[in-house]
Amino acid sequence: MDSIDGEVTWGFVWLMLALKIPLAMLIYIVWWAVRQEPDAPSSDDDGGIRRRERPHPPKPFPRRPRRGPHGDPAPPAPARVRTVCARARVLEH
Repeated sequence: MDSIDGEVTWGFVWLMLALKIPLAMLIYIVWWAVRQEPDAPSSDDDGGIRRRERPHPPKPFPRRPRRGPHGDPAPPAPARVRTVCARARVLEH
């Protein structure tokens, strides 16, 4: 039993120390971000008033397909099939 307790103890200590590294890095990154100075606005910055032009105009929606040579209306929907309704049972006493 002594060897198992020693392995568990060292494993526990190793995990406790190893898991502190990401926590310490997170604290350092937050500290570094808080200390940063805001960026100075550039001279061509309009504050978001002017909209940027799109590189290409948007494509138009596709046209609806023509039915027949003169644009006939869409064909009617197919006939529906009725389902069979089961009759309720009558309980006889």
